[in-house]
Amino acid sequence: MHSEDRLRTLSFFLMITGFTLLHIPKSFSQDQQQFETCSEPFRCGNIDFSYPFWGGDRPESCGYPGFNLSCQGNVPRFTVGPVAYRILSSVDTSSQTVTVARDDLWDSNCPQSLHNTTLNFNIFSYPNTVDNITLYYNCTQLPTNLLQLQYQFNCTVNSTAPNTNFFQTSSAAFLGVCTDNIRVPINRAAFPSLFNTTAIFNPADLRTALTTGFPLRYEASNTACNNCSNTGGRCGYDTRSNSFACYPNRNGGKSGPGTPVVLAIVGAVLAGVGLGWLIFWCRQRRRRLAAAKAAESYQIQSKDNSTTAASKAPTSVPSTAFTKSIPSYPSSKTEFGKESSYFGVQVFSYSELEEATDGFSQSRELGDGGFGAVYYGVLTDGRVVAVKRLYENNFKRVEQFINEVEILTRLRHPNLVTLFGCTSKRSRELLLVYEYIPNGTVADHLHGKRASSGLLSWPVRLNIAIETADALAYLHKSDIIHRDVKTNNILLDNDFHVKVADFGLSRLFPNDVTHVSTAPQGTPGYVDPEYYQCYQLTEKSDVYSFGVVLIELISSLQAVDTNRHRHDINLANMAVNKIQNHTLHELVDSSLEFGTNSPMRRMTTLVAELAFRCLQQERDMRPSMQEVVDALRGIQNEGLNTAKVEVVHILVDDVAPLKHNALPTSPDSVVPDKWLSSSTPNSSG
Repeated sequence: MHSEDRLRTLSFFLMITGFTLLHIPKSFSQDQQQFETCSEPFRCGNIDFSYPFWGGDRPESCGYPGFNLSCQGNVPRFTVGPVAYRILSSVDTSSQTVTVARDDLWDSNCPQSLHNTTLNFNIFSYPNTVDNITLYYNCTQLPTNLLQLQYQFNCTVNSTAPNTNFFQTSSAAFLGVCTDNIRVPINRAAFPSLFNTTAIFNPADLRTALTTGFPLRYEASNTACNNCSNTGGRCGYDTRSNSFACYPNRNGGKSGPGTPVVLAIVGAVLAGVGLGWLIFWCRQRRRRLAAAKAAESYQIQSKDNSTTAASKAPTSVPSTAFTKSIPSYPSSKTEFGKESSYFGVQVFSYSELEEATDGFSQSRELGDGGFGAVYYGVLTDGRVVAVKRLYENNFKRVEQFINEVEILTRLRHPNLVTLFGCTSKRSRELLLVYEYIPNGTVADHLHGKRASSGLLSWPVRLNIAIETADALAYLHKSDIIHRDVKTNNILLDNDFHVKVADFGLSRLFPNDVTHVSTAPQGTPGYVDPEYYQCYQLTEKSDVYSFGVVLIELISSLQAVDTNRHRHDINLANMAVNKIQNHTLHELVDSSLEFGTNSPMRRMTTLVAELAFRCLQQERDMRPSMQEVVDALRGIQNEGLNTAKVEVVHILVDDVAPLKHNALPTSPDSVVPDKWLSSSTPNSSG
């Protein structure tokens, strides 16, 4: 190496060292300040709050998003949407639970504004001891069940005079007629009398239950915080990187605040910089030797045969046919930059997505499927995303991954999750970045951790069915088969509009194969039975899976449940049998008021008939996805306009699900009286 090169390298080394020495004390000082700040709790009344809660003099960097508290009249509160909650007791850090009560129901059963309980279920969940009760207001018709009469309470809501009101538990069917209602969580374990339909109701119990509140579990990087606390640190949140932060205690030695730690790290940095300089020098030396050797070889060849030297020069040759059919990413100089893109979507670096997901922390995991795990993440530009981390990374999977990205970037539909970008094909892991949908999945709301929220009314469920069917019809028109249609892949935004996820990811498997030796891909309970027999997947396979989704929307039951009778473990088989045997009432979720609401009963029955068509064993007997969309919209219009159904002919062609092929031809005859028997209906609770 020339002396000038050595001088430049040495200068660079000294500059880096000086910069490091100047900034390390500052960073340690900042950590120490954060440690001391976050050591102070937020006090309201007689309760102290530490991580993940923040508010007042306790800054956001000492807490976690969604746990912002206010202190009014010595009462700690937090707000989610239109509903404020009081925190009633100290936080149990061992079980990560806190007891809260609705502020609008604190003084009276009759709030000024009626709102269902709303919580962020990404950070909160109900323990098993919590159950819902429903408060009904402005009742114009008393229930016929004498036992329910005792559940009355009087107050004024949306009127000038006191009116009749009721409350009802989640497991019972309300038989009155009221204009308004809200659902409120109750600690069932503390107030079993409210859920005992044979006991005499004491109105004081309801007031006590509402003011005693209910427990909530919280999730705020709990594992990471426990590890941080065990090492003497303080938990917090880095608002710049949008990830969990652990603030260590740097003040621990006699020679000054953090001096031993500073010296140790400075020594490590110097050693690292020195090693890097040595590696750089060795590489430069090898390159110079190689260049000199190549130049010498070229000069010898030129002397021997100057006319053939050019023909022997190296030429660019494609490495494989793979490069011919699959366009490459931008060059390595730009492919990890913010401006790099592939087929119109951004190419992210692995480190960028690793930082966005807090190192793919288990606390950030949103779900785990057959193709990979999905993580919650926040990009440096503030976008909230869902990062899918594919399980395999081999040459075949890279080729399929590239083709997949090209397909997904062409799809634009309001009910399909948007692909924001991906990693490079040369990344250490294959990652896909989607928009984040905050309100969970349909499965969560039907029979998962959000089922007790009771927010899926019949109009909402019917709209979910229509938007999902419309998205699948769009995929089919685009020559794409979803291959894994299920309620876990149907996401909901805050307004309960559908975003279908994992569309096309199944195209990572060959699309033109007519026979495979392995078992068919898919989720048990949703897979087309003809696919099992002939190993051929078509658009009608998606139709079958969607039929299962329709039955889930009607029943709130899981597609497969081994706790049911062996003949009913598979929901599709169970539904077909009950429709054929005129016992649909045993299948329908009791919260849908199938037995008391005639328009609801008519629409539910028509949707069940449509699901029956979708669940036919022979694919040629199933309707197309577009026919399903048209039928559902017809049912919705019939319900809105209280008119005759215009699309019954779609349902009655080819297959009659009722006994003796006697499918009714009008809504009036769709529901036989025997479907309204006194058998106990299914309940989502």
